[in-house]
Amino acid sequence: MAGLNVVSFRPERSDYAWTFGGVDPVMKVKPGDVLEVWTDDCFAGLVETVDDLPSKKITAFNPQTGPFFVEGAEPGDTLALHFVSIEPSRDWAVSTTFPLFGALTSTTRTVTLQEPLPELVWRYDVDRERRIVHFEARNGDFATDLPLDPMHGTVGVAPAGGEARSSLVPDAHGGNMDTPEMRAGTTCYLGVNVEGALFSLGDGHCRQGEGETCGVAVEAAMDTVLVVELIKGRLTPWPRLENDEVIMSTGSARPLEDAFRIAHGDLVHWLAEEHGLDTLDAYQLVSQISESPVANVCDPNYTFVAKAPKRYLPNGDVYASTRTALKEIAAAYRSERGTT
Repeated sequence: MAGLNVVSFRPERSDYAWTFGGVDPVMKVKPGDVLEVWTDDCFAGLVETVDDLPSKKITAFNPQTGPFFVEGAEPGDTLALHFVSIEPSRDWAVSTTFPLFGALTSTTRTVTLQEPLPELVWRYDVDRERRIVHFEARNGDFATDLPLDPMHGTVGVAPAGGEARSSLVPDAHGGNMDTPEMRAGTTCYLGVNVEGALFSLGDGHCRQGEGETCGVAVEAAMDTVLVVELIKGRLTPWPRLENDEVIMSTGSARPLEDAFRIAHGDLVHWLAEEHGLDTLDAYQLVSQISESPVANVCDPNYTFVAKAPKRYLPNGDVYASTRTALKEIAAAYRSERGTT
């Protein structure tokens, strides 16, 4: 393999992007580049202790690192981002409850007569060597260690039509999907809507339960390494993910059943178009083998993930050769850096 082209970017606070679209790129990258980036947490690092209430500290949520202009990317292409590593950059992380936010409380859209939940902050100690985060109850003496499972809640490209979408909103462009599947070893495929794709990422989580029930994960700044690639002339309608065991389609919408339909419909079309199955055969197969974790039930759009184990699928898939090449670059990078 030819020498790796490794580029790095660490944003200043003034560089943060708060939308997908409507933001000038921070730098250009090429297909095949290895990109080393730092991303801040969803509170921009301003909530550090249990006394730092977000409502008193910040006015905007979920800063993104980017956007990055991918040379040669055009509408109708697919951007492939392979996550080599995602590691917390601090020894602490935080989570919160918010009034009128989360799956088990009144919200501005689901109005009830119950009182809003209080605004509370939980601080987690992060032990990167032991691969744990430490939970301590706010009211009581219970404490426990949870496995460290770093991921990015937000990955996306600029939307079509000149739109600028809040970094809090997931949709067909990606965005704030909040799926724990966006971890190291995963490849994310995003349809390109504008020249250069203009992708950004952020919202690092040390871990998150499926659904992100209270609306906030174990939020942390991240040091992330990813490989950038481009699949020319192949449109991907909704974000798709892949690891060594499964392929995954996502859908983001309200109500929740529409997010479910989008994700599973896309998975059926993926098997039909890329694996050579008749559409109804693909529908039947997906109905019997799919797993359907909920990514989030708290954001402006909800997100579902539809997963199909590769061991049950026929050969094929336009993404396969791309992922193989990305994994080879990732392995070469790890070997060069002396990491596993």
